[in-house]
Amino acid sequence: MAKKQKLELTWVGKDERPKLEPRILIEDPEKSYHAKVRYGKDDIFDNILIKGDNLLALKALEQEYAGKVKCVFIDPPYNTGSAFPQYEDGLEHSIWLSLMKGRIELLRRLMADDGSLWISIDDHEGHYLKVICDEIFGRENFVSNVIWKSTDNSNNDAKQFSTDHNSILVYSKCPGWISNKTRGDDSKYPHFKNPDDDPRGPWFDGNPLGSPAKRANLIYDLKAPNGETVSPPKNGWRWGKDTMAEKLASGEIYFSEDGKRIRRRTYLWEQRGLPPSSLWIDLDETGHNRQAKFEQKKLFPNSSKEEWFATPKPEKLLNRIYEVATKPGDLVLDSFAGSGTSGAVAHKLGLRWIMVEVGDHAESHILPRIQKVIDGEDSGGITKDVNWQGGGGFRYYTLAPSLLETDKFGNWVISKNYNPAMLSEAMCKHMGFTYAPSQDADEYWKHGYSTESDFIYVTTQNLTHDACKKLADEVGKDWSLLICCKAYSANAESFDNLTLVKIPTAILAKCEWGQDDYSLNVENLPMADALDEDDDLPLFAEGNDNA
Repeated sequence: MAKKQKLELTWVGKDERPKLEPRILIEDPEKSYHAKVRYGKDDIFDNILIKGDNLLALKALEQEYAGKVKCVFIDPPYNTGSAFPQYEDGLEHSIWLSLMKGRIELLRRLMADDGSLWISIDDHEGHYLKVICDEIFGRENFVSNVIWKSTDNSNNDAKQFSTDHNSILVYSKCPGWISNKTRGDDSKYPHFKNPDDDPRGPWFDGNPLGSPAKRANLIYDLKAPNGETVSPPKNGWRWGKDTMAEKLASGEIYFSEDGKRIRRRTYLWEQRGLPPSSLWIDLDETGHNRQAKFEQKKLFPNSSKEEWFATPKPEKLLNRIYEVATKPGDLVLDSFAGSGTSGAVAHKLGLRWIMVEVGDHAESHILPRIQKVIDGEDSGGITKDVNWQGGGGFRYYTLAPSLLETDKFGNWVISKNYNPAMLSEAMCKHMGFTYAPSQDADEYWKHGYSTESDFIYVTTQNLTHDACKKLADEVGKDWSLLICCKAYSANAESFDNLTLVKIPTAILAKCEWGQDDYSLNVENLPMADALDEDDDLPLFAEGNDNA
């Protein structure tokens, strides 16, 4: 049967998907950090910074965080050949597309149903990336291509065009996503004034007073203090008599000096703003690259230019994205954390955050930056705008090594780096259980659960029939137990409430073992087989030989 044709972008290796190992995360308490005091009841301490390959890290997060992330922002290498010191950025197109596709698929699984994805990209790969996102999310979930003016100074040495912008592709997980309205600062509302020192602040009159639909109870006259009568508009007033009386008493509605008209006072603090524009060119609102470099230099005064990021994003840009996409307390994620701008801004805004970074600058840049934010020592970026004082904290994690390794005979065995607790947690992930070891010594066999009555027990022992019978009796007839062990000599069918599997046999075919690096570093990628002359080109659009 012929394959059903569809509109898609295709390339060499598109359908080759790695079988990712769901690693566990290992906390490094010496690098985890929190404020010495609480600054408020809403301080957030369970933020997460992960150092490691971001594809493996996203897989590690999947079980616990699937469907929980409200906003994802990523600023991946643009594949321009500019070769950032932190990334190998000049990847061949098909490799770059495959690497991005796998990550975006995992990011979508982590997003909440009302969540959104924001990808900063330029024109080298942006249009291809949009087609991939259309395929993963569905074209109906494409929200916008935001144009962000990324520079305050055009390149006079450009031979063709000075590239003064980046694109930010915005996708929702489900149709019907609604953005927050943005108000901007008070300078955007010059027509709001306060000539009479109204304690409620600047105001403006001129908003409609009439009802959009005619109703009998809204048609009545008003008597001014000087005796004048004010007749209602054609459809009547916007409010009934009682509400109108309250508004007159509060001063929101007032009579003109001659008593022949009424006016409605609208206050600046009431303005909820407008839907965000797709054109972000106000540098005061969303910042620019040079401003971001200045922020970087101020944060890391002892760093050399070689250690700086070439095109960091300013805090104001992330502030605008979060303003549009989140509410306080929401969870945000950045799997290309770079210098940590996304987490720094999220922390100052009272958002929960997860950042992933593969390079050493997870420690050299992000750690000290977030520590300064927590200690209230970061005075740059949006700090003054949001009156950030400090507080909160985060936990620092690395990825555990691969669970299985080969012994000297080439056999797959449990890694010697795993202690019993790590093994239990890892097997819970592999078998789809929530890791939650019982604190009751008599329930030593409760290492995790899948339902209220289904549990898992992980051991490296060789279980005898008598040992399994003892477990079956302790579990009882109302519960069930999955036992993961190195070996057993029992008749597994003898116990209705037990299921026995062997490690590593039960998981051997599930994953690629010992694969630690899926990063965007071309030096770590395998060499592709040479293409025959008749082979397809690395990148083409199906149905169009010239694409």
